[in-house]
Amino acid sequence: MGALYSSLCISLFVIISAAQSVDYSQYVNVFLGTENGGNMFPGVVAAPFAMVKLGPDVTNFTTDAYSGYLPVGNITGFSLMHESGTGGAPKYGVVSQMPVLGAVPDPLVDLGTNRSGPDQGAVGYYKTSLANGIVIEVAATEHAGFYQYTFPAGGASVVVDVSHVLNSFRGLGWGQNYTNGRFGIMRDGHYEGRGTYNNGWNLAPNWDIYFCGYFDAPATSSRTFSGNGTTLASYGRARFTSGQMRQGGVFSFNRETVTSRVGISFVSAERACQNVQKEIQRGTSLKTLSNAASNRWNSEVFSKITTTETNSTILTQLYSSLYGMHLIPSNRTGENPLWKSHEPYYDDVFTQWDLFRCSTPLMHILQPTAYEEQLRSLIDIWRHEGFLPDARSSNFNGRTQGGSNSDNVLADAYVKGVRGAVNWTDGYAAMRTDAEVTPLINNDPIAPDSSTKEGRGALPDWLRYGYITPTYSRAVSRAVEYSVNDFGLRQVAAGLNLSADSAKYLNSSRNWRNHWNPAASSLNFTGFVVPRYANGSFAHYDPLQCGGCYWKDPYYQGLPWEYSFNAHHDMAHLIELAGGPATFTRRLMKMFEPGIAPANKVTGGMIFNPANEPSFTTPYLFSFVGRQDLSVYYSRMVAKKYYNAGRSGIPGNSDAGAMQT
Repeated sequence: MGALYSSLCISLFVIISAAQSVDYSQYVNVFLGTENGGNMFPGVVAAPFAMVKLGPDVTNFTTDAYSGYLPVGNITGFSLMHESGTGGAPKYGVVSQMPVLGAVPDPLVDLGTNRSGPDQGAVGYYKTSLANGIVIEVAATEHAGFYQYTFPAGGASVVVDVSHVLNSFRGLGWGQNYTNGRFGIMRDGHYEGRGTYNNGWNLAPNWDIYFCGYFDAPATSSRTFSGNGTTLASYGRARFTSGQMRQGGVFSFNRETVTSRVGISFVSAERACQNVQKEIQRGTSLKTLSNAASNRWNSEVFSKITTTETNSTILTQLYSSLYGMHLIPSNRTGENPLWKSHEPYYDDVFTQWDLFRCSTPLMHILQPTAYEEQLRSLIDIWRHEGFLPDARSSNFNGRTQGGSNSDNVLADAYVKGVRGAVNWTDGYAAMRTDAEVTPLINNDPIAPDSSTKEGRGALPDWLRYGYITPTYSRAVSRAVEYSVNDFGLRQVAAGLNLSADSAKYLNSSRNWRNHWNPAASSLNFTGFVVPRYANGSFAHYDPLQCGGCYWKDPYYQGLPWEYSFNAHHDMAHLIELAGGPATFTRRLMKMFEPGIAPANKVTGGMIFNPANEPSFTTPYLFSFVGRQDLSVYYSRMVAKKYYNAGRSGIPGNSDAGAMQT
């Protein structure tokens, strides 16, 4: 027995060692999902959930560059902060540098430059070649970035513009603003400062980011500048600038190669300097950093899933998807400027509405430590701010698209036995806040009827009627989601032996049924969730229509057909309402017929829409009526038809990896 045990241990060690020695990062296409609306971030993220995401900012003056990247347009800078795979409007694109060939007469004018060819990238490395001959290569660590510029003859300058942000061209009022800043060139030649910004998709108030940058060779000239618009107010030897004007610095060099190291912090410029000095010491090479990033991704993510598959396309899809789901949220433990806590702190949650169906359960399996930290972070945000976030960035909750879906995330973790250092008494209290406390209206112009910041804005109707009237936007989709949320409360309450709460929330988890109109018909099927008025009557509504399927409409990013399958916690009753197992099966199959919903162009008119989350689970629902064969058939069809290993490899916004998982 001892010899057998030893043999098994040696074999296991060999297998694990072999997995860890394989460079799985070779299969990652960092450009997968960057086009066709995927909005993936292709730049450098040195470790899972790293705070720094260093990459290009591109503009073509018409299209929002959600992650900074566009395949066509002018490079306006390389900045240290980005999101990945998001929709709505761009966020961040701050703390940037822009290399310029020759002198810079006016740093406030548009310095954007086209590229000479496609960008190149790999895990831990990114390269851009500009049309003027400048080559930009970057690497990073968790809290700092590394720039390497190669200039042709003609002079070398680097511009640091504190006012630089990613712009939005959608006209929805979600564009970011630079409001003020501070910039200084220290006596040893390094620079420090702060930028203050606001707005973006989550309508954030002012927030600060501090930075500290070093050039690893003395500049021949270092000048600060300030001004409004493109009009200079100052440009010279003054060491410091501050205020509401645009501002920054211009550094010139008599060198072909210029390298720079920049740290960031939400706490102070001093902390930003500490971050860069600790993580990227002087003399560190680009290759050293890129190799370290690749090794870390291999050990912490890629080696956790191995396969006998040899098809390079499938391997690229697998490991690129694993990579994409680990870019955000951002681990900002130790970088929380709002309160001091011994709990972990994660930001850039985008969003639980997108993630709870598939990504967070997979994260539990792949990253149990980080997953528990993220749960604790959610609860700690509730402790200090009063509500769990459904989404969060720049240290501010928002936006909430439907239900309070951190409830689902916490409930899923609880029923799967996650305990560790999670305080489940507080966790349940946070969930109960969502179920009982109406959040203050945040006066969102696109949905002014209730809060889009946090919590359940339509809670007054929910508690009064047991359904949500058209007084509130997204009434039907919110009602379906509130039902799922309340079932999550029921599960945790039962586990905590809170029998009264368990019974209460089980009852309210069935409120979605109050939106089911058995007389609503479509395509020879009857019974759908539809709007319902305060007097109890149902609205006459075509189940193949959802208005704009957006913020002001009864349904959000899904048709009534889709949402009528979304009461996943109450499937037995849903199957009964839909006409029984045989009819339920036919209804599901109807979702995949082409030519029925012309507005869904990506699917050729199928009702099923792989680009939006309300359809994610549809192929798997056949299993509830014993037709696992059809679940396999349709899920494989979706994977093969709408996903590939290229730049347009996912059918819609990645949404922090939701689309890939």
